[in-house]
This record gives sequence, structure tokens and C-alpha cells, in this order.
Amino acid sequence: MKKFIKTAFAVLLSVSLLMVSACSDSQTNNSNSASSTNSQTSTDTSVSSEQNGDISSQTEESKTQKPVTDFTTYVSNTVVSTGNNFYIEKADGIRYRAYLPVEEYGELEYKFFFTNKVDSTYSKGKIAYVGKDGGTYTVSDAVIADGGTGPEDEITNRTAVTFDGGSSKEVTPNESYWSDTVTFNVPEGHYLVWEWTVSGEGIPCNKMATLTSTSSSSDGENFGYCDEIPLPQIIGAKRSVKHTVAAIGDSITQGCQTEFMKYEYWAAKISAQLGSDVSFFNCGLGWARASDAAANENWLSRVSEYETVIVAFGTNDISSGNYGGKKNTSEEIEAYITDIVSYLTEKGCRVILFNAPPQNFGETNESVRSTLNEKLVDIAKNLGAEFFDFASLLSTEEAPAEAVYGGHPNGEGGTVVADAFVKQFGSLFE
Repeated sequence: MKKFIKTAFAVLLSVSLLMVSACSDSQTNNSNSASSTNSQTSTDTSVSSEQNGDISSQTEESKTQKPVTDFTTYVSNTVVSTGNNFYIEKADGIRYRAYLPVEEYGELEYKFFFTNKVDSTYSKGKIAYVGKDGGTYTVSDAVIADGGTGPEDEITNRTAVTFDGGSSKEVTPNESYWSDTVTFNVPEGHYLVWEWTVSGEGIPCNKMATLTSTSSSSDGENFGYCDEIPLPQIIGAKRSVKHTVAAIGDSITQGCQTEFMKYEYWAAKISAQLGSDVSFFNCGLGWARASDAAANENWLSRVSEYETVIVAFGTNDISSGNYGGKKNTSEEIEAYITDIVSYLTEKGCRVILFNAPPQNFGETNESVRSTLNEKLVDIAKNLGAEFFDFASLLSTEEAPAEAVYGGHPNGEGGTVVADAFVKQFGSLFE
């Protein structure tokens, strides 16, 4: 695909072969609470067998066997998105900490993947934009630990994470790398804590949007809230799973504006319903556009390592458009999504394409959204992807433009979506 950044892919591929933040779209603000909602009766939006075939009969024959790499060996063990959608200009010995809920508890061998590049555009792109290279900085004294049942509990069992046997690593621009392996036990119901010290300039990071507890400290002792936090891009664990699923999208996929540390957004609820036998890798990022994914193979290639990929874009393409450009037309967004789906299917992924959800748009933007959604059914069909009518679940037939559960669907909306998704596609993951 000519739009992709080939050099980024070359770095990512070579690494895999050798070793094998306010997160808001244009409709959001800095509120931590979910939008107020009205009740809605869930509807069955299953696509007919004429459009996508008999899903249950495809389960075994269409399951993709991915080449064995570190990406397929150490699969995601958290549904919290840890990609890079922001950029820290400078950090001077700052210690960062994050609480991560895990999908599978117990003793597992962990390995962590990092990339020194911004995955997607944030807001208008003045600070962080798709493909922006990170600078030169040092990471040191990384540990994982038992966070207990939450930040009020004492952190215990701090265990060092090393890089080529050392406690520190100097990261160069555009570098991708893995940590060494480390065996660690997360007791049932406890959090995995990630903690490390970062010093230097130009550090890609995640705007977590209070989805989980994130903090920083300048002295290593007194931690305070921090919404711009460098993290591993994959919290990888060697797990015996039946299937791997990834989701790439914007803040609605990331889960923004849902309740703090309740993990009630649709991606988390799908993961919970599928159970620990399925690894769910959330690559949703606040403010992301389809044009970002279509231009950044570094980001897109990560999800391509998973057997099934959910693709959920549209909102920011409609309301903001490309970095440095204008709002996108429906035809432009269709082209970006076509590129994304084509790339993933060529990599052997089963793709489930979501349409663009309601956003209480004005007439002009709503016209783009409705036209785009009409085309996405055909895009899925023509490219051999599955289709999920995300939008109808979050609106009503009488008012299809109205976001019943908020522009960022709240926990109730997350349940409606997860229930419908598992009803339609659950047989793929048995």
C-alpha cells in the first residue's frame, strides 16, 4: 500500500523477526463522567447470511494461523489501550506508574513491546500527529508489581523488567524494541502495575483519559495524577488462548468518558464476555482518524498480528479530517477504510467492520456520516470482511442521528454493543 510508511514497517518487522491522553474526539470535553443517557431497547442487528455468509460454519475453516513471532507468542493481557497518541517534550527523571487490569490472572511469562513513534493524530496535530518520530531518551528501573485491588492498596512484589539484560536502555528516534521476558503472578482480582523512570526529550505517550489510575513522580516517592504517560505498546503475556482479537479505532474504541476504573466501554465488555480464553488487544486512541491508520503501518501492523481485527473509525474523519487538512468527504473516508481493510485481509486477518456511530452532528456532518455508512456494508462485502451495525445500536430508528448513550457510549451503551456483538460473532471465538 503506497500510503504506508515503509521504513516504520521495516523496523517493526525486523524487531519481530530478531526477537521476534484528555482523550477526546471533537464532541468531548475533559469530564471524567459518562454522558447522560436515555434508555433504549437493544435490537438485533445481525447481518443476513446473504451478506456475510453463515458465520458458524466459517469458524474453523477461516481461522488464520499466524506465523510464530513474539507478537503471536506474547499476546495482549489487558484491554486498556496503551498506544501512543501524544508526545512529551521533555522529562527529567520522571517516574511513571499505571494500573492495568489483566485478562488472565496467575503466573505468566510477560514480555513488553515499545515503539518510539506517535501512532495517531491528537486534536489538530499541533503537538502530536501520525507518524511523528520520538526523540532520544533513557528508560530505567522498569518494574511490574502487584497493585492489589486498586490504588488504595500497598504495591507489592516489585519485579524488575530488563532490556538486553540491563536495567536501562537508551531509546533512539524511530526505534522499536522488546523487553526481556519476566515471569510474574497476578493474583485473582488484582492489578498489574507498570512503573519506570524516563529521562530525555521527545517521548511518545498515551493520553489515558482517566480510564485507569495513572500517575507520575519527580522524586520517586510522591505520586500525583498524570494523563500523559509513556507505556509499553503491548502488555504481552505467553497465554494459551483459543483466539486473538484486536480493535483499532478512536476514543470510542479506547473507552473515553466511561467511569473511572470500571472498564465498561464496549471493547472491555466484549473482552469480558469472550473470557480469558481470548486475548483482546485494544488499539483505540483518542482523536484517531482512519487516515492515520491508513498512513501508519507501524500502528496497523500491530493489530495485523491478531487473528480477528475490529475496525471502527469515522467520527474524527468527519469532524476533523486529516492532520493538516480539511474535514474528509465520505468518499475520502471510504478510501481510507478500504485501504485498512484490504491491508488486514491481505495479512490473513478476519476483519469485522463497524460503521460510524451517531454523534448528534449538524446537517452537513450527518450527511457525510449517513452516506459513509451506506457504503460500508458494500466495502465489507466486497473485501471479504464481516459487518457490524454499530450505529443502529446507539441510536433509535426514529432518530438515527441521536447518540442515545452519549457521543462516547457509556456503560449502558457498552453493554448493548457487547451483547449484540457476541450474539452475532460469538461462534467465531469458541
